[in-house]
Amino acid sequence: MSQTVKDFEEPEITSDVDRMRHSCAHIMAHAIQELFPKAQFGIGPTIENGFYYDVALDHPLSPEDLKKIESQMKRIIKKREPFVCTEHATEDAKAFFTKLNQPFKVEIIETLEKEMGAKSVTSYQEGDFVDLCRGPHVEHTGQIGAFKLLSVAGAYWRGDENRPQLQRIYGTAFQSKEELKEYLHLLEEAKRRDHRKLGVELDLFSFHAEAPAMPFFHPKGAGIYRRLTQYMRQKYEAYGYQEVITPQILDVSLWKKSGHYDHYRENMYFTEIDDRSFAVKPMNCPSHTFIFSEKKRSYKELPLRIADFGRLHRYERSGVTAGLTRVRSFCQDDAHIFCTPEQIQEEILSVSKMIFETYEDFDFTTSIFLSTRPEDRVGDDSLWDQAEQGLQGALDELGKPYEINPGDGAFYGPKIDFQVQDALKRKHQLSTIQLDFTLPERFDLKFVGADNTLHRPVMIHRAVLGSLERFMGLLIEHTAGAFPFWLTPIQARLIPITDAHLSYCQSFADELRRQGCRVEIDDRNESMGMKTRDAQKSKVPFSLVAGDREVQDHSFSVRKYGQRDSETWTQETVLKTFRKLNRILEPLPS
Repeated sequence: MSQTVKDFEEPEITSDVDRMRHSCAHIMAHAIQELFPKAQFGIGPTIENGFYYDVALDHPLSPEDLKKIESQMKRIIKKREPFVCTEHATEDAKAFFTKLNQPFKVEIIETLEKEMGAKSVTSYQEGDFVDLCRGPHVEHTGQIGAFKLLSVAGAYWRGDENRPQLQRIYGTAFQSKEELKEYLHLLEEAKRRDHRKLGVELDLFSFHAEAPAMPFFHPKGAGIYRRLTQYMRQKYEAYGYQEVITPQILDVSLWKKSGHYDHYRENMYFTEIDDRSFAVKPMNCPSHTFIFSEKKRSYKELPLRIADFGRLHRYERSGVTAGLTRVRSFCQDDAHIFCTPEQIQEEILSVSKMIFETYEDFDFTTSIFLSTRPEDRVGDDSLWDQAEQGLQGALDELGKPYEINPGDGAFYGPKIDFQVQDALKRKHQLSTIQLDFTLPERFDLKFVGADNTLHRPVMIHRAVLGSLERFMGLLIEHTAGAFPFWLTPIQARLIPITDAHLSYCQSFADELRRQGCRVEIDDRNESMGMKTRDAQKSKVPFSLVAGDREVQDHSFSVRKYGQRDSETWTQETVLKTFRKLNRILEPLPS
């Protein structure tokens, strides 16, 4: 891997809390050096809600070591030592950090010299500890707020698995103890809600070594997956999309023509068939250009909206795969819109409306980001100008606040990203709208305009849920596994108190199933206490208990998930309530 400045970039410090967290990372390194004098340091940037520092040590850090480091940090903070910035010529800085036996710092300086022509660098010192750093820091160590060291993980130097593996120490810091306490509570809640843990407990999915980072969905998980696609198909009907099916494996020449081979091949899978090179598709877009160009198109057919639930495969390095949120085999609610330049704004507004409606159904709040041209891109700058202006114009008309992410667009066009905030106040990017003038040009797509001459269509790439796997993982954590009624695997569990009440439960279960509800009967020879606890543990939305009185009154004792008390509902009340809760998802066709 060649060295670049980007490998060592730290986020710009723009807020007081980030300045404090950056200083806290510096103090953590100071404490480590005092406890372990032979430690060698990589980089220590701030991250969302905290910071980390990569360190090379001669032994793995234990929880007891973290406690020692924390105690040492507190002693340093009490000294109220000032942070002093000094500028050094790069040659002097290299000699200084070489003498300190800090080879990673020397490498950073050498890269700054090579890539940016740097003649000088800065260091910050507090007490007897000096660190290569561009800053800024707080005035003195006493300005550090409430902090906590959280965990240790492995991290290859500069992300290269052929380079030394360091220990990455994560920490967090806040201005007040109350803020820190709330954040630590959210971290504990995140562990409880971890979709990898709940996925096993709720029997939704599993992973196996024979198919690394490729999930196996069990019947309950597959049911959720199917209902997510069913939900999106309802949206497609409402918004004028046509669904297609395209091949999984296509000749490499297609991916060279699309630009994916040059810009994305390290994430693709390849195979040889009949002495020809093929690639497993990582994206659907090139396939959809074939469908567009299959016949002569008129402007009257546009916009043409094509949707595809085809499986995709992307090679993700094993170090970044994580449960359902980063996998190698997945499906997107993927679609592409072919339209005229004049239709761009209207189509962007239509897709945005669909996205906002969808996230409202899943109880997510949404933020919007406009991502502009990256350094590694295809197409003329004039096309990028047109594309970025089109997206920005649509967002301005939408009338909702948005932020600009410079350089974060796809290699073929700018994009709008929709970020959601979950129940734990974490933010996730799910939906995206990407404007593309390049693929229509590369595949020579044309339509006959109103002037009876040929024109080039614009291609809009669009996903709402994004990867269904990732969306399911986030939804599990957002809901703690207690899915919305219309989506959950089992909507109600009927529990007869004795065998004498079983036929009553069976009869009503059949009625619920005819209404399209997913129910089961717990007729095990176990105590009522165990049965109701199991229903709560399984996160079943409703437990319907029937004894003599319920049979006589044609009712059930109903307990909702998460509640201690029960209510008495008639059969009609149950049916009416379930119909209302199921309204989001239309019944499957018979």
